[in-house]
Amino acid sequence: MEYKDYYKVLGVNKSATQEEIKKAYRRLALKYHPDKNPDNIEAEEKFKEIGEANEVLSDPEKRKLYDQLGANWKQYQQAGYDPSSRGGRNQYSQGGQDGQYYYEFEGDPSGFFGGKSSGFSDFFEFLFGGRRSGTSGAEGFGGFNADTPGSDLAGEIAISLHEAYSGTERLVDLGNEKIKLKIKPGAYDGLKLRMKGKGEKGRSGKAGNLYITIKVKPNSIYTRKGDDLYMEVPIDLFTALLGGKKEIYTLSEKINITIPEGTQHGKQLRLKGKGMPVYGKSGYGDLYVKLQVKLPENLNSEQKEMVKKLKESFQKTYA
Repeated sequence: MEYKDYYKVLGVNKSATQEEIKKAYRRLALKYHPDKNPDNIEAEEKFKEIGEANEVLSDPEKRKLYDQLGANWKQYQQAGYDPSSRGGRNQYSQGGQDGQYYYEFEGDPSGFFGGKSSGFSDFFEFLFGGRRSGTSGAEGFGGFNADTPGSDLAGEIAISLHEAYSGTERLVDLGNEKIKLKIKPGAYDGLKLRMKGKGEKGRSGKAGNLYITIKVKPNSIYTRKGDDLYMEVPIDLFTALLGGKKEIYTLSEKINITIPEGTQHGKQLRLKGKGMPVYGKSGYGDLYVKLQVKLPENLNSEQKEMVKKLKESFQKTYA
């Protein structure tokens, strides 16, 4: 991530007072808090972003430094400017006894937001360098304290379309323990599952989360669009002309479908409720069957003669 406009993140003007910043932060933190948005990764990332913005704008000295550098921070970085060098190792002046005191940073700030996927912008890390002692933020939100969990972990699990239809299980090996992950019927490609407290442990012993992304492997027969399935079924010319029955396989059973008389090539039939289960809810999508009329090949002389007579018959009928 690059530079972030913290004022835009909190939805306030650059001239906003500390009270306005505090109110905006509390409102957004309540809206996007993980407890109110379980298993919502987008909301969790937004919550982290809000916390980062508040970390800077709620502190007058940090806000001043942020306003000074802004989007041009890379130019300062390339020029060798070190915002943490003033007043000693990884420190910056805040004012205090004898004109100054220091708020100290040390280590890697990514730990506060979970390992690789920290949520910190490059700009924040350039300004404030590392892990900080102390806490910040409104009560109960965005503060960094001894209860800060360890890093989140992430991985992928591939399943077949049939497994996605019926639901399945996988054994996740974390090294020190094995966990059975249940995947509900209707799972879709890109579905993210959270296993709370199964990530890495932090200093306090509190663990982060494990996020599993489901990948549904392509199927040679069915194409999935949302909860609906699509398939192509070949039928012979005579069934298309005269109508009849055709046996097909759905993901759950073998059924006979009715082919209407005079079916045209490419006609699509809808089989209600024969698609995928709706994930986390009741009901099913539909199955759409596209009929492919196959013409006979290598006709013998007798068959060709019959086709000619049939053609002549139609020509007389519609003359």
